Amino acid sequence: MSYRYKRYISYIIITFFVMIMPFITINGNHLLLLSFDKMVFHFLGLSFNMDELYIMPFLLMSMFLFIFAITSIKGRIWCGWACPQTIFRTIYRDLIESTILDLRKIKNKQKDIKYNKLSKYLKKYLSLIIWFILCLIISLNFLLYFIASEDLFSYIKNPNDHKLLYSFILGIAAFLFYDIVFLKENFCTYMCPYAMMQSALFDKNTTQALYNYNRGGKIYKKAEKTIFNIKDFAESSSECTTCEACVKICPANIDIRKGLQIECINCLECVDACTTVMGKLDKKSLVIWNSPNETFNNIYTKLFNKKSVMYMITISLALILAFVTAQKKEPFILHINKTTSLYNIKGKIVSNNYILTFHNRLDKKYTYKIKIDNKDFSIKRLKEITLEPNKRRRTVFIVQTKKRLFLSDVKDTTIKLNITAFIKEDESIKIHKVISFIYPKNTLFR
Repeated sequence: MSYRYKRYISYIIITFFVMIMPFITINGNHLLLLSFDKMVFHFLGLSFNMDELYIMPFLLMSMFLFIFAITSIKGRIWCGWACPQTIFRTIYRDLIESTILDLRKIKNKQKDIKYNKLSKYLKKYLSLIIWFILCLIISLNFLLYFIASEDLFSYIKNPNDHKLLYSFILGIAAFLFYDIVFLKENFCTYMCPYAMMQSALFDKNTTQALYNYNRGGKIYKKAEKTIFNIKDFAESSSECTTCEACVKICPANIDIRKGLQIECINCLECVDACTTVMGKLDKKSLVIWNSPNETFNNIYTKLFNKKSVMYMITISLALILAFVTAQKKEPFILHINKTTSLYNIKGKIVSNNYILTFHNRLDKKYTYKIKIDNKDFSIKRLKEITLEPNKRRRTVFIVQTKKRLFLSDVKDTTIKLNITAFIKEDESIKIHKVISFIYPKNTLFR
């Protein structure tokens, strides 16, 4: 099977998984969701509140280290085989323009389309309409990773109440449309930061698309073509037929025979093209996917070398830290925030008002109670709160003291109080909080 069809299979699997992943839930939690409206982060069925995002740095670190490791070992395989930019360009150019509408030849990606007939103009506009519809679908799918699927579809039914959401959908779709139709592979060359750093990650053991000039002959010398007489070159011992099939099929518009270039996305289209041509001559391809050491120096590239082992150790440590921090997930979340009013005085009774938020993180309905460890203070009105699984409730929380405290004649005094919240059904599950109680100065009492 050619690399092209292997890439197509990879694209189908990745696209299918990315499209359905926002709809997959485990115990009511999504596989991956960073919800800004609900202020929660779901990962592999676990739910984390925004104040528990200490797991995020380790996950991001693991992801970037993994991409760096893959790049260092297998080159820009991410760009050619998994990058959304490449997948979208393949869908638009190879599927819509080439296969469905027959606007261009799939084996000649560098040749621009000539719109010399009305039918081609109509097909071109049809391709743009099809792609823009797909951009809207992609935009919605992208937002599903930031807004839960059960919420997003209810929001879009009320456009007047969610104008900002609609602007995001249209804005993302417009960017994708412009990027794929007009920027094309220029995005990879001039805008993508990953392309800029790839050369720093490559070495002679990195697998990449290479032209074997030992067999084919050096077509370029110091980035300049050395072939002036094609006939003489063809009659030499060099195996390259100068058919330039590897050049015509390159989506990045480069000549792989020139050597490693920043524009190369490692799609291996050139390898397939040369394999087909040389296969007709009963010869092996001159363009191969291999490391420079193996191709030019006959030095076997070990998968487990010092560099790859260090990457594996570092990624493993980051994942272990992410797993360990995930175990610190609290069974329920309690937030206590003081209101703008410092205190209330009624006779000798002083009270402070707070906004209390409970969030049940468990998969069962529980009743929550709260108490103050200091006997001089008591809670007014709030007795207990019952919450369904993964639900939250906000209410007013009043702490008061009837004991007259002679603290200061000059200024108000801040008293630290220890608060304990626990589950009524299982008092071993509890959270400790410290709140600030403001007690007025003595001169305010009559």
